[in-house]
Amino acid sequence: MSKTTTMTVRLTPEVSDKLEALARDTNRSKSYLASEAIASYVDMNAWQVARIKKALAEARSGAPGVPHPEVVRWVESWGSPNERRKPKPRRSK
Repeated sequence: MSKTTTMTVRLTPEVSDKLEALARDTNRSKSYLASEAIASYVDMNAWQVARIKKALAEARSGAPGVPHPEVVRWVESWGSPNERRKPKPRRSK
């Protein structure tokens, strides 16, 4: 059997009622549904935070990149008659 840990979570009455109804309708326990929801949330956000950390480390490393204002100008030009070319990465000064 896999190891688990116990945690107390405060829910608003509305969320608690919805969780109770969902547990009843799916024939699952509230604990099971809450555990699945937390696991999904953690996986999604851990991936996102890891990518952000990687991008920040890359930006701080001095690797070639495109300054934010140039990216903004490029993206804002999309679909316009004067669409700009994709900016080229360059080393920071």
